[in-house]
Amino acid sequence: MQSIILTGSNLGNRTKQMGNVLEAISALAGSILKVSSLYESEPWGFRYPVPFLNQALLMETSFTPTVLLKKLLQIEQQMGRTRNGKGYAARTMDIDILFYGQEIIRNSRLTIPHPRLHLRRFVLVPATEICPGWQHPVLKQTLQQLLDSCTDELEVMLFDKTKTS
Repeated sequence: MQSIILTGSNLGNRTKQMGNVLEAISALAGSILKVSSLYESEPWGFRYPVPFLNQALLMETSFTPTVLLKKLLQIEQQMGRTRNGKGYAARTMDIDILFYGQEIIRNSRLTIPHPRLHLRRFVLVPATEICPGWQHPVLKQTLQQLLDSCTDELEVMLFDKTKTS
């Protein structure tokens, strides 16, 4: 099933981790078909001095959504992600399933499409770069349309690869 995934990091060597997560997803979760540019933005929903790097991936996976989530959480943990259950926080790696085909899934463990993706410019910019015509199965708008109407004022910039982290 084709899926769109968002990766992000704002702790440690962010650029290295963004490369490492691509390798880990390829090895454990499925084939990566497209990769967006790296984008940098301030943390959304909390304050922290180091901005996030984010990147969207279009991938093909044979795993069910629940198994895919389990594999992605395993990758996060292997990359040093710790969860304290207290809301938004800085992290070495964050991996979110934005879409799993056109499926709509709502259960205690997983909500697909990601419930807030249309409200977040840092999600929409990289996802639109790789799949502008992808239609949101609930909102019935393409990613490009969602980005065009997004009211989030958070600045999302192409990452300057000459930076060290």
